[in-house]
Amino acid sequence: MTSTTIDSPRTPAGSAKRRGVNWEKWGWIYMRVSGVVLLVLIFGHLFVNLMVGEGVKAIDFAFVGGKWSDPFWKVWDTLMLWLAMIHGGNGMRTIVNDYARSPRLRKVLVGAIAASVVVLILLGTLVVFTFDPCPVVPADQAHLLPSFCPAP
Repeated sequence: MTSTTIDSPRTPAGSAKRRGVNWEKWGWIYMRVSGVVLLVLIFGHLFVNLMVGEGVKAIDFAFVGGKWSDPFWKVWDTLMLWLAMIHGGNGMRTIVNDYARSPRLRKVLVGAIAASVVVLILLGTLVVFTFDPCPVVPADQAHLLPSFCPAP
């Protein structure tokens, strides 16, 4: 009669320990930390936009222009954009890893998710930091500017 020993559930798979960075662990930690930070950022964003001042009826082009004239709100909104996009992309990557059976399909889908996240982060950051509510326009188009912009 032979006896079989079952390893503890917390024993690493395989006989040799893996070396290097455990990306799954850091992804898991990132999801928890970014989720908590996002709660603060999103509820702060909603409070300022919907409850302070005149509420939702005050949100228009001028409101955004005024808000983004302050570097604090540019950083706030950019941080919210980056954390949300990376958080969502990491969540989608986890879903793909769980359900895509083919390694090739998994690689294609994760690559598409990564590309989408990078493009959206770049475009969103570009919008936040290049937004100008009073662009330079020819004199014949001055009527297109918001009322708070000085006439050319």
